[in-house]
Amino acid sequence: MKRLLDAIWSEHRSIAAVLHAMLYLVREKREHGKPIDAGVFRAILYYLDVFPERVHHPKEEAHLFAAIRRKTSEGDALLDELDREHAAGEQAIRGLEQALLRYEEGGESEFARLAELVERFVAGYREHMRKEEEGVMPLARRALDADEWSAIDAAWAAHSDPLANVEAERVLERIVALAPPPLGIAARR
Repeated sequence: MKRLLDAIWSEHRSIAAVLHAMLYLVREKREHGKPIDAGVFRAILYYLDVFPERVHHPKEEAHLFAAIRRKTSEGDALLDELDREHAAGEQAIRGLEQALLRYEEGGESEFARLAELVERFVAGYREHMRKEEEGVMPLARRALDADEWSAIDAAWAAHSDPLANVEAERVLERIVALAPPPLGIAARR
């Protein structure tokens, strides 16, 4: 149990940091007139696409959600809702990419739409992680026994894509390198 839940918790913290960075860029533009660094923003979107969409969510569904569903129907409504949110993630990221492109090409007149989408995306994602942490994790602790946890932990580890974590780490390092303080270490321009 500890390995899987610790991994999910840790991954959620990384995702939360990236979400904070995206929201920070929008707020700095809105409150201080600082242009959004499109390279940093694209790196953030790439991270969200490469790691949560392609690795984190599929593993949650295949291992944790599936084990809970095998054991109890208590969480079916919540798990169905989370599955729908996972399925909508890629489309939401594409929408953010399009809004960024419109902002880059269309200028100030496109900022309000980008800001709206970012704020909605971040709020929704934070709520999604809250549901998993406050709904799914406690349900899993109650419903699953030691043998089931051992099987889940083994399956989680066995289906780990070492390159995915390396890629996610590289993208996080790129975000830190590209972003100015307080998000990153790039020199202020």
